Amino acid sequence: MTKIKNRKIKIFLSYIMLTFGCLIAALSLETFLIPNTILDGGVTGISIILSKLFKIPLSILVLVLNIPFVYIGYKNLGKNFLARTIYSMILFSLFLSLFNGFNPFTEEMLLATVFGGVLLGLGVGIVIHFGGCVDGTESVAIVISKKTSLSVGQVVLICNLIIYTIAGFIFGFDRAMYSLLTYVITFKVIDFVSEGLEQAKAALIITERGTSLSKEIYKRLGRTTTTIKGKGLISGEKEVLYCVLTRIEIYELNRIIEEMDESAFVTIIDVQDIIGNHIKSNKKIKG
Repeated sequence: MTKIKNRKIKIFLSYIMLTFGCLIAALSLETFLIPNTILDGGVTGISIILSKLFKIPLSILVLVLNIPFVYIGYKNLGKNFLARTIYSMILFSLFLSLFNGFNPFTEEMLLATVFGGVLLGLGVGIVIHFGGCVDGTESVAIVISKKTSLSVGQVVLICNLIIYTIAGFIFGFDRAMYSLLTYVITFKVIDFVSEGLEQAKAALIITERGTSLSKEIYKRLGRTTTTIKGKGLISGEKEVLYCVLTRIEIYELNRIIEEMDESAFVTIIDVQDIIGNHIKSNKKIKG
C-alpha cells in the first residue's frame, strides 16, 4: 500500500510541475517573444506565423496543429506520453489564451530575446522532465532520426531553420535572427533542465530481470539493449543493461523500470557522440 500511495503522490506532483512548466512557457511567449515578433521554433513557431497573418488565436492553432504530432508521439512513446502530452498541450493552450493581451514586459529586443528564451526553455524543460510535451516537433524528429542518419537535434534544427527563413521573408530578417538566437538560448536551457546537456543519453541498468526488462524497453520504446553479466560484492549475480535513447524517452524508461523491477539500479549518462545505428532501432515487439 505504501508503494502505491507513494507512486500516486509522485504522479500528482509531476502533474503540478507540468502545470507550472506550461504556465512559464506560455507567459514567456505572450509577454516577451510574441509582442516583439520573436518566434519560437517547431509547431509553435508555425502557429505564431499563421496567427499573425490570419488573426487566428494562437491558443487554438497550437492545439489543432499539434494533433497529428501527438498521435505520432503516442505510437512511438506509448500511453503515458499521450496522457501527459494532451494534458500539457491543453494547459499550454489555455495559458496562452489567458496571457494574450498582457502588456509586454519589455520592448527592448535583446532583453526580450534573452529573458524570453530563458523562461521558455525553463518551462519547456520542466514539461519534458516530467514526461510531457508542448510541441510535437521533437517526437516527429525521433521518428525521422530512426529512419535516417540525422540525429534528433539535427532534424529539429533543420525544421526550425526553414521556419525562421520563412519568417524572415514575412517579418524581416532581423526578427528571424532574433528568433534564431532565442532558439539557441531556449535549446540550451531545455537541455539543462530536462536531463543534461546532450540530446542522446545512455542508461546503465543493473537488474535481476534483464531479459524481461529488455523486451519491455524494446516493445515500448523500440530501443535495443546490450546485456552484460555482472556480479555485486554483496548482491551477487546481476545483469547490466546498456541502452542509448533520447532525453524525452527517459521518463518512460523510468516508468518501465518501476513497473518491471523496482529494485533495479539505474544511472543516466551523457553521450557525446554516437557511431553506428544503436539508437536508430525502430522495430517493435508485438504485444
